[in-house]
Amino acid sequence: MSFPSAPQAEGHAASLAENNLARVAQIDRSLRSPVVLLTVLAALWLVLGSALALIASIKLHLPEFLNTETLTYGRVRALQQVALGYGWSFNAALAVALWMMHRLGRVELRQGWVAVLGALGWNAALAYGLFAIALGQQTGVDWLEMPREVGPVLGVSFLLVGLWSVVAFSRRQTSHVYASQWYILAAMFCLPVLFLGAQVMLLWFPARGAVQAIASGWYTHGVVALFLAPIAIAALYYVVPKVLARPLRAYYLAVVGFWTFVLFGGWAGVQSLVGGPIPVWLQSTSVVAAVMTIIPIFITAINLHGTLAGGWSRVWRDPVLSFAGFGALCLTLSGLVGAFMSTRSVSVATRFTDFTVGHAQHVAHGFIAMALFAVLYYALPRLARREWPSAALIRTHFWLCAPGTVGVVATLSVHGWIQGAQWNAAVLTPAQIAAASQPWNVAVTAGSLLMTLGHLVFCGHVLWLLAPRGERRDDSTQHAR
Repeated sequence: MSFPSAPQAEGHAASLAENNLARVAQIDRSLRSPVVLLTVLAALWLVLGSALALIASIKLHLPEFLNTETLTYGRVRALQQVALGYGWSFNAALAVALWMMHRLGRVELRQGWVAVLGALGWNAALAYGLFAIALGQQTGVDWLEMPREVGPVLGVSFLLVGLWSVVAFSRRQTSHVYASQWYILAAMFCLPVLFLGAQVMLLWFPARGAVQAIASGWYTHGVVALFLAPIAIAALYYVVPKVLARPLRAYYLAVVGFWTFVLFGGWAGVQSLVGGPIPVWLQSTSVVAAVMTIIPIFITAINLHGTLAGGWSRVWRDPVLSFAGFGALCLTLSGLVGAFMSTRSVSVATRFTDFTVGHAQHVAHGFIAMALFAVLYYALPRLARREWPSAALIRTHFWLCAPGTVGVVATLSVHGWIQGAQWNAAVLTPAQIAAASQPWNVAVTAGSLLMTLGHLVFCGHVLWLLAPRGERRDDSTQHAR
């Protein structure tokens, strides 16, 4: 038996590496149309939703601002929820999940036009839903404000896009299953069940009595905890080791973290109804499940912060790691705060206050959005086969959104705690409490303005990257890594 010489072995290894890069480049080419379309639409919805959120924030201390029937606070609030939730978050999450699942599985996207059709259907339905809300045709159900006829279109459109992540997993060419794939696969199975159950029980055949509140709490919690959050965790699990070129700190714990996350996340959601007219055993079960989510939060923190250990100096220099590091930090903090505020003693002081709003902003903008930004900043140059036009714009985006998020979350949390004490003390009248809130509302508006400017920078930068510039695009494998 003969063995290859050292030069031959090195040449063989180089050939294998080159073939692997060529394969990855081919995968990126197959994903370009649907992922780029979803990303562009997500960026546009992000700007619109941020502008609506800014208007809603201004109206809390300047009620006469844009005083028209279409832009009353109730409608603007619902429009903002749909634009940022279903427009930005869902489009970006689907783009990230589709790209990561095919990349990790080393499989090309077949019949990409189906995913494109699903993306167009999803966003057309959202546009119709926003138009209906602006005309006053909203349902009044949290996270389901659009008319009920929009639901079936959204459901079919989601399947046309999300189905390909499941197909990619089943056709994967790798023997190893990565942690990111677990979370994406779980998200793709959980959302259809949540969405179908909520549509049936809340809109099409509404349940009676307190069951409606239970179904609503279960859906609003689940759509974040069992769809958006798992994809955001998958994004962090993918991009942090990839950019740092090092394995996760405690990969063996990721299995425990995943199953405890799915188990306890599925039982939580009703803790916001503690004290309401629902069975006490259901309230207690939800509270226990919410508190027990500390387990997967700690495990994820060990993996992410442990992997980042020793590389924090690089985090603030690397555009991708800066978003990923901020997102990982917010995941840990928001998870601990969420478990803390689920307990009965704390819920008494924070329920119906800005504290709960601050926690929602912490999760949505501090954790989920930053994790999605990290992967999009990593993926888009590989899909467009060109570098980002301006590193300064990426830094500007981060240094507008990060302080804006911190300011909004901190202001809402502190003010919410003060509000809870004022309501429970029953010393001030509601009018006095509302008047005392005005300086806090102005501070929230300032933070919202920073975030809106940052999102505008991101959208403009994405369009600049993807706009044809006349030069020949490089089809080599330099962006395949």
